Amino acid sequence: MILLITPSARGQECAATLKDATGEETHWAENLPQAVARLREQTYSAVVLDQFLLENEPSESDQVLEHLGTAFAVYLNFAVSGMPRLLREVRSALHRSKREETQARHSVEQQIRSEMCESLTAMLLSCELAMAVPEVPGPLPKKSASSTISPATCG
Repeated sequence: MILLITPSARGQECAATLKDATGEETHWAENLPQAVARLREQTYSAVVLDQFLLENEPSESDQVLEHLGTAFAVYLNFAVSGMPRLLREVRSALHRSKREETQARHSVEQQIRSEMCESLTAMLLSCELAMAVPEVPGPLPKKSASSTISPATCG
């Protein structure tokens, strides 16, 4: 999902265009308090912020930035940027987000694999050392079916 934050009268139109171009559901917030409320309710993959709001309302913009979570922030001056630039920036942010998520997942997989190999190696070495101690009896012979004691013979 994408969150578009701009007081622009074309905000709804921009949100609809973003949805059509990216295929991702897009929400529009006209001001920063609305944006904070939406960020508390939903998780977004990208948040498009109008630079005008950030410059004119610094304390409220800090709240928005605190609630971004894992969303990629795209800063855009809607007064001078057109729709093609908006689409380019958002597509680029979504692509970076997916690439970073893939890299993070790959890194975690490698770390888990490494930790598992270390643990297995330590366990195997411990078992091998334990088996090398002379007082430790070797493996027990397998029981045959005829050598088992039944409850009837104990009585």
